[in-house]
Amino acid sequence: MTNIGMGRFQADFAGAVFEQAPPGSAPCFAQPAFAVYRNTVMKGCIDALEANYPCVARLVGSDWFRSVAARFVAANPPQDSSLFDYGESFADFLAGVESAAELDYLPGVARLDRFWSESHVAADAPVLDAAQLARLAPQDLTNCCLKPHPAARWSWFETQPIYSIWERNRSNAQPQHDLLWQPEGALLTRPHSSVLWHPVGRADCAFLDACAAGLSLVEAVEQAQIADPQADLMATVGRVLSAGAIQALSTSDTKDSP
Repeated sequence: MTNIGMGRFQADFAGAVFEQAPPGSAPCFAQPAFAVYRNTVMKGCIDALEANYPCVARLVGSDWFRSVAARFVAANPPQDSSLFDYGESFADFLAGVESAAELDYLPGVARLDRFWSESHVAADAPVLDAAQLARLAPQDLTNCCLKPHPAARWSWFETQPIYSIWERNRSNAQPQHDLLWQPEGALLTRPHSSVLWHPVGRADCAFLDACAAGLSLVEAVEQAQIADPQADLMATVGRVLSAGAIQALSTSDTKDSP
């Protein structure tokens, strides 16, 4: 078989597994044994999604989750042999599922499930602590740029308590109070070996957004103040640092003095 022929067969094979083989494909794809193989592959992908989105699965139940996951798998075949990272667009997919319209918090919960997976496999890096900042000269402190840690993931949810919903289903802890339907922010980090999660405010998320955009410390604090004029900015920076969300400074993390 030529390289072109082999490439065509491989493409048809992958399409047939997910029931997308073009007309005129190899007859073997219609055999009962291939259907067994297809079902095995589909089950593996659905299992991976259920493992990657445990809070979503717990909220909706395994049967509903697996039914929707099967639709996602058929439309979004994995592009990598490792399924640990599979399902990057699942949160967006859930937003378009008609039967989930009344569960409009599900995409947000799925987003935090995804954050956990991304944080878990992110690159290791040393964490910045307050003592390193305190050792900087005033001009260097003003001009330094804080880089989010590679494992840091954060988001502000404007209308729903997504963090509380996710945290209750992730930790299996008994709720200590009723769920308040209010805006919330979430920060996931992995300063050491385990993924940690924290509730954060609007100012915290704006501060991290500014750091990710390459703004200086002073500019990032300004953005945090704009986002929430009532925020305690010292507490905001302290929370972000203590959570391990900022990477240790290097010699390139200060801007040239004017």
